[in-house]
Amino acid sequence: MPVDHYENFPVASILLPRRLVPAVEAIYAFARSADDLADEGDATPDERLAALALYEQQLQRIARNDAGLPPMFERLAGVIRDHQLPMAPFHDLLSAFQQDVVVQRYRTYGDLLDYCARSANPVGLLMLSLYKEASDDNVRDSDAICSALQIINFLQDVAIDLHKERIYLPLEDLTRFAVSPAQLGHTDGQAKWRNLMKFEVARVRELMLTGAPLALRLPGRIGFELRMVVQGGLRILEAIEEVDYDVFRHRPKLGKMDWLKVMWRALTMRRQLKKLAIAAHRLE
Repeated sequence: MPVDHYENFPVASILLPRRLVPAVEAIYAFARSADDLADEGDATPDERLAALALYEQQLQRIARNDAGLPPMFERLAGVIRDHQLPMAPFHDLLSAFQQDVVVQRYRTYGDLLDYCARSANPVGLLMLSLYKEASDDNVRDSDAICSALQIINFLQDVAIDLHKERIYLPLEDLTRFAVSPAQLGHTDGQAKWRNLMKFEVARVRELMLTGAPLALRLPGRIGFELRMVVQGGLRILEAIEEVDYDVFRHRPKLGKMDWLKVMWRALTMRRQLKKLAIAAHRLE
């Protein structure tokens, strides 16, 4: 399972209410196609930015209720209107995709979280809005889960991103653990790399657990769907640990047995979080 904020759209999930399938498909089509404009093919940076600017123009047309939109945006306009969705998450996504074109390094963890706030968190906000569950507390916890999922994806894909000349590990963390950007990809068995990744895994696990109570608050299908997503992300972190943080030669992914474990943990998640809270209290 790649923990990616677009692959986690529950487009094909049996848990997604049929009434929401067209809406989720329309949102997914927008996000996936815009992301591909930023990342795929052999277009120049200027061409990518120009294509994304056209998407921005179409969002502005949706806000003005213009007629004659291209088919994908016409469907999206209908979803936004029918479900009273906010426009800001769509603009935020485009902002992140534009940033992908021109930014290949993140100096601080705060810089990375700012990117996640626009590249991942809007997905959670839109899903909560579709379910009419976008309260302040729910959005706060959703942001933590979505940012955690995005960062877990970065930890999975250090090698893939490096091939694209991108580094999503904060440069301040590399400096702290004495791992230079030039060393990435040549870190086999190095204690410094393992220490860096241990730190990254522990921090993102804490972030995920901060937002995890949302999956217990939400009712019915959306709650169980989110519990599966949370537990899938946590299982990926375990898989990273199990390969001793060597994500260059062993990209962590979930197999059938992992999914059984994820499902069991999703079913028993309330009990797990209670145990973690008790353990944390004892350590204080």
